[in-house]
Amino acid sequence: MKIAIGADHAGYRLKEEIKSFLRGKGVEYQDFGVDSDQLDDDYPDIGKKVAEKVSEGRFERGILICGTGLGMCLVANKVPGIRATPCYGVFAARLSREHNDSNILILGARLTGVDLAKEIVEEWLKGKFQGGRHKRRLDKIKKIEEKYFKGGVDNTWVNGGS
Repeated sequence: MKIAIGADHAGYRLKEEIKSFLRGKGVEYQDFGVDSDQLDDDYPDIGKKVAEKVSEGRFERGILICGTGLGMCLVANKVPGIRATPCYGVFAARLSREHNDSNILILGARLTGVDLAKEIVEEWLKGKFQGGRHKRRLDKIKKIEEKYFKGGVDNTWVNGGS
């Protein structure tokens, strides 16, 4: 399995711990940034990069880390074919794979300790999609994606949208 991994400044230190964990498990990965915990980055840049690599099929899965996981989740799920799931516990990680066929794991470095994050990653990596009724539900999500992702989204209805 080949993993794309990335983090903003808030997730940098946890990302380094997760990279070490992946190396120890023999999991191949590529780091898409950032390279320090300095405040001069923007999470959308990293999230987009990792999500695009997974969407294009260049990596089987991705891991994104920011302070809460929320920003990275918003960004990654804007890319067609991405099913990014924020997981703050092992149970959610398992179900994100079994029920949602998650292809990007999102971690919140300010909410998740290193040991728990490693457990979450391990559970997520070994998880297998169950199909069945869950496939039917993902097919419905795909139809929504196909409808709204054609040529961009008109968000003028959103407060502040342009």
